[in-house]
Amino acid sequence: MTVSEQVFFPIRELSTYQGSKWTIKGRVTSRAPMRTFQQRNGTGQGMVFHVELLDKEGGEIRASFFNEAAEKLYDLMEVGKCFTLSKGSVRIANKQYNTCKHRYELVFDKMCQVDPVEDDSSIDTVKFAIENIRSVQGKTLPCSVDICGIITAADPPIAFESKDKKALVKRQLTIADDSAFSLMVTIWGDRAQKDDSVFQGNPVVAMKGVLVKEWQGGRSGSLMEAGSMVLSPSDMPEAEKVLEWWKMGGNEQTITFISQTTGVPGGGRAAGKNADAMEMKKLSEQVLGEPEMYSVYCRLASVQLRKRDEVQPLCYIACLEPKEGNKLPCNRRVDENGFCATCQKAGKVAPRLNLRCRFDDASAHFWVTTFHPAAEKVLSLTAQEVQQLEQESREVCESRLKEAYYGEVMQVHLRAKPDNYNGETRTNISCVAALPVPVREHSRIMLKEIDELLAKSWA
Repeated sequence: MTVSEQVFFPIRELSTYQGSKWTIKGRVTSRAPMRTFQQRNGTGQGMVFHVELLDKEGGEIRASFFNEAAEKLYDLMEVGKCFTLSKGSVRIANKQYNTCKHRYELVFDKMCQVDPVEDDSSIDTVKFAIENIRSVQGKTLPCSVDICGIITAADPPIAFESKDKKALVKRQLTIADDSAFSLMVTIWGDRAQKDDSVFQGNPVVAMKGVLVKEWQGGRSGSLMEAGSMVLSPSDMPEAEKVLEWWKMGGNEQTITFISQTTGVPGGGRAAGKNADAMEMKKLSEQVLGEPEMYSVYCRLASVQLRKRDEVQPLCYIACLEPKEGNKLPCNRRVDENGFCATCQKAGKVAPRLNLRCRFDDASAHFWVTTFHPAAEKVLSLTAQEVQQLEQESREVCESRLKEAYYGEVMQVHLRAKPDNYNGETRTNISCVAALPVPVREHSRIMLKEIDELLAKSWA
């Protein structure tokens, strides 16, 4: 009997009652990286990876491969390819780690039978079960959801080490849909390391397998390794619907942000302590050890264009070659020949903004170094646009920058850390991110502050 003639067990009907007397045929829709773990019997390290499988009936299930099976099959089981699988065991899914909606999951060891087969066009490449973000608010946590929405904000990628010294990279996105609700979702690894331009311009994104948990009184999502992310999906009704909503006024609509009750709803979010400029300056002077984060609502007042009568460059040419370990762009300055002393080669480069900006609010003003992603936000100009303006005419460039002065209120995220300058310890404050402030939610915060001031005056 050929594979095409064989009758396969539907994935959606798999359970512990079948034992191991089944054979399924499915497409690999996602594959997590191989990882190692300490064997319980103390015999050394084991290895495991898992995939998600989809069959022609639309059934999905997670399958984990251990030790000999993992070593043998990892390179074979590429995303998008079809396989027949048998001689595995079925167990109840652990929903803490498994975002697949099947009640059960599969486990395969060295006795398993896994064979590649020809591509089956009757099996989809990925299957979404889209839910609107408003519905996430009422779900029992933790839960796994598929969402489709507009990226309204994208933070820069952050590289860090986990407790077990593993190098990790993450990026936080704010996603809104036509239910007028938004959710913060963290993406990891290669997805987080995509170029910033991929997330700019409010593209549509579809995500499968977003694990939602409680965080700081709100609900935040994390796109797990086994999940899927498709930017600007085609032939997807949900994507067309949300894009139409955004173009027809959704971008001006008040959006409820469900991820953080202590932050600013509507797509913005607080990074650290909310403070006015005066309070931030006082608090930053007390920073001794670890860096502190502050969030200030203010307006751009000025950009340092000259220093001691010398014209200040607004951007520099940066190396975009990936670093070893985390694959993030190097971002170090290159010489006039495009050579990076850190990477020891001439590779991909691009202009990057590095400005000295003054921000004002009602209480005080402050000057801070403003790095590339935040600088583009406060100027409403890309580094490429600034570079082009500089090349055409410095006067025209400066005139264009001044158009951004005292414009919209921004929520700027500031990092204060101790630094050493000529043997003297000082606090170095820099702007690491900037977001537009939703008027309605900012008004609520100001009304609360007014109530507090009135309460003090009446006491």
